Amino acid sequence: MSRNPDKPHSSEEKSSGLEDGQEESLDNPDQSIRKRIRQSAPGSHRDDTPESSPPRPVSIEELMETAKGVTNMALAHEIVVNGDFQIKPAELPEHSLEKKVRDIVHKAFWDCLEAQLKEDPPTYDHAIKLLGEIKENLLSFLLPGHTRLRNQITEVLDLDLIKQEAENGALDISKLVEFVIGMMGTLCAPARDEEIKKLKDINEIVPLFRAIFSVLDLMKMDMANFAVSSIRPKLMQQSAEYERKKFQEFLEKQPNSLDLVTRWLQEAADDLAKLRCKMLPPHCSADGATGGASPLCSTAVQNQAYLKLLKWDHVNRPFPETVLMDQTRFQEIQLELEQLLVTGTVLVVTFSAAGSALVDVPGFAEKIKTIVKVLLTGMHLPSFNLQESLATIGEKVCAEVNSCLSQHGFTPLSAEREIGLKGQIRAVANPGNTICKLIDSRIEKFLENYLASSHQKSLPAIPGGLGPIQRELEEIAVKYVRLVNYNKMVFSPYYDAVLGKILTKEESHLVGKSEES
Repeated sequence: MSRNPDKPHSSEEKSSGLEDGQEESLDNPDQSIRKRIRQSAPGSHRDDTPESSPPRPVSIEELMETAKGVTNMALAHEIVVNGDFQIKPAELPEHSLEKKVRDIVHKAFWDCLEAQLKEDPPTYDHAIKLLGEIKENLLSFLLPGHTRLRNQITEVLDLDLIKQEAENGALDISKLVEFVIGMMGTLCAPARDEEIKKLKDINEIVPLFRAIFSVLDLMKMDMANFAVSSIRPKLMQQSAEYERKKFQEFLEKQPNSLDLVTRWLQEAADDLAKLRCKMLPPHCSADGATGGASPLCSTAVQNQAYLKLLKWDHVNRPFPETVLMDQTRFQEIQLELEQLLVTGTVLVVTFSAAGSALVDVPGFAEKIKTIVKVLLTGMHLPSFNLQESLATIGEKVCAEVNSCLSQHGFTPLSAEREIGLKGQIRAVANPGNTICKLIDSRIEKFLENYLASSHQKSLPAIPGGLGPIQRELEEIAVKYVRLVNYNKMVFSPYYDAVLGKILTKEESHLVGKSEES
């Protein structure tokens, strides 16, 4: 791909430019971890970039259209890569001005309705408006083939007829509400049956109307989430094409926008080449030129590159351009794996110290995991002291082990073995800890195997020693591989182009060395 030497943009500047347009649109207030990640992310370096020409004035309409496009792309991306994505009702902060205003307005409305219904004769203006809204909501839940239900709703909730009945003092509003509840029970998801049942126990009309609208809101959420799950497969393809198109437009404006990707893939290829040399028989040369060393595989290099993202230095190193939109997601997975590594190591040394007595005790491993998880909360914050937390974990784990041993008729740990177990747990903080490194390599191997077999429905076998953390590891793996596969779907043409040059150079190097030998 051509490069323009007249545009002296650095890799960090490109990363910052992409980050401003993509990552910021993905802020999710429900996940505080993402906020902490962004706070630790490297800042932009736009001030170092000389401007070649004055910026072009941008109209409000262009800004709005661009914002809409970015928002839509970010939302589609979130739906595709987040298998747990759900639309949830907006909840205002408890003591916020917005909530106070909303509560006051709602109370005034319902008080007015109650006052109208208590008049003699009752006034049904507000009640009829509510029935009209309920009718619209019920009709919105119907599919095109629900002709009979549509006719029933239209016939029973005929607003003109209801107004005439109200004027003539013949309106039986409780009968209409009973029909509404029955229709809601027909149309709602099974998960809402309990809420429908509770509606039938409410006797006063105003509280009943309030409860009906509350359940209707839940039904709207159910319908929206069903629609999201239904469109996800189709949306995945369309979103991938749209993101690829937008990245291509960015690439055309800034041709050196694959520098970080090229360096990232080159490092992955170098890692595999070194690993291949280590696995060669002793009589082969160190560069693999003799002994029939096979060329590197493009898929293997890509998988290795994605694994490197789980060990990334997010503070000091810019993220590759093609995965920048998902930087916070990859960093979340990285943090989860780091915590799971500590948990897995603690479990291994605990079971080793306790012997086989506690291996099959139901719930024991879960208790230890809960202890570790609670005490490792915030382990990635600068103020967190891992040594102190591990010391506390050691105390609590020993107490739990002795308690469990006693309950099941075994001899508790001796003082010497307690000291040994506490020391092993504290040693987890040591970067060179042998057990920790072993667990880490097995976790990485499991993820590597899952990436290699991601087209298969079943997960690969869990390596030895990871059984106690199998559920947590598989959950992370599923999330990680979904993210990787979608990124491949979007950017594989660019990866193929970059890797074509890297692997061709690698093969030429091998051939040259082979001819020399």
